[in-house]
Amino acid sequence: MVAAMPTCTNHIALPAPAPGVQRTLAVHRYGQSGARPRVYVQAALHADEIPGLLVAQHLLLGLEQAHRDGRILGEIVVVPVANPIGLSQHLNGRLLGRFDFESTGNFNRGFPDLTGPALDQVRGRLSPDPAANVALIRATLKTALAVQNPVRETTALKCALLGLALDADFVFDLHCDSEALLHLYAAQDQRDDAVALGAELGAAAILLEEEPGGSPFDQACAGPWRRLREALADEGPIPLACFATTVELRGQTDVHDQDAAADAAALLRFLQRRGALAGDPGPLPQPCCEPTPLDGVDVLTAPAAGVLVYRKRLGERVQVGEVVAELVDPLSEPLGAARTPICAATNGLLLTRMSERLVRPGQKFCKIAGREPLSYRRAGQLLED
Repeated sequence: MVAAMPTCTNHIALPAPAPGVQRTLAVHRYGQSGARPRVYVQAALHADEIPGLLVAQHLLLGLEQAHRDGRILGEIVVVPVANPIGLSQHLNGRLLGRFDFESTGNFNRGFPDLTGPALDQVRGRLSPDPAANVALIRATLKTALAVQNPVRETTALKCALLGLALDADFVFDLHCDSEALLHLYAAQDQRDDAVALGAELGAAAILLEEEPGGSPFDQACAGPWRRLREALADEGPIPLACFATTVELRGQTDVHDQDAAADAAALLRFLQRRGALAGDPGPLPQPCCEPTPLDGVDVLTAPAAGVLVYRKRLGERVQVGEVVAELVDPLSEPLGAARTPICAATNGLLLTRMSERLVRPGQKFCKIAGREPLSYRRAGQLLED
């Protein structure tokens, strides 16, 4: 039997936001430091998206067993609570973990884009050896991040998380939506990995993009590789050495051991297929879907304030022009007369819905995953806050 690799847990202290307040990130490490492939998993960067917290617990149990069995071949890093700041944000008894109360915005936007600093340092230093170029770029990205000097707690959190993931071969950012089917986001250039992961998880949709905008965590990890490869195409080969994906684990109330255990088992099988864990994962399941473009997602918007009444259920297929929901004006005259139909602009799968049923003007409340890019969707502005 292969001897068990070392494993450890350490804590990263964040800057104190107030006297007497100190938050930390717990980081669990499995396998030998520096072993490949290197895997990074984090849960609940949006702190009110709870399913990932439970999936991470089941994943850690699986990794503990793999550690005891000596089956960990790569290095696997798990941050089971990625946002202790957001977890402390309660208002009137409700957890609000998507946006920072300190007014620094969405916790999953504004991660450092290290492409520019890395480009300046890498230009003219590439070789014909792809592996050597990967090592050079990884070291350069880590150096570029190290010179950041975060002062605010949230900025330090983002730098700490990125530092843990920056040189990983595989990055999994576990999220969920309000009401949703399981789906994931990934880069167009890494379609094969996305399809394999989606098949393993039973994903209802795989949304592919090149530049979603907003600098979310997954793009901060994977984006520099694509941008450097484009900028330095004439200087030497640059593999896309980091597959980073955002996995949307259904809806906020879908917190069940049965689902979480199945999701964690799927992630472990994917890691077996990619050589991070020993063992036979069995045959790859048939995918439940074909990938579709992120700019083909129809995001339905409320034209006015009112009561939202859905006419379609999650998982239904809708056609262009079909009524997905109606907006009811509770103060209409004559009573009950004012109902505004809101229709689909694409043929596709009703993938997510907002759980709240009272909307404001301009509020995004529903997503339909279609196969064709939509004219109103703009590269660099594809993500909703």
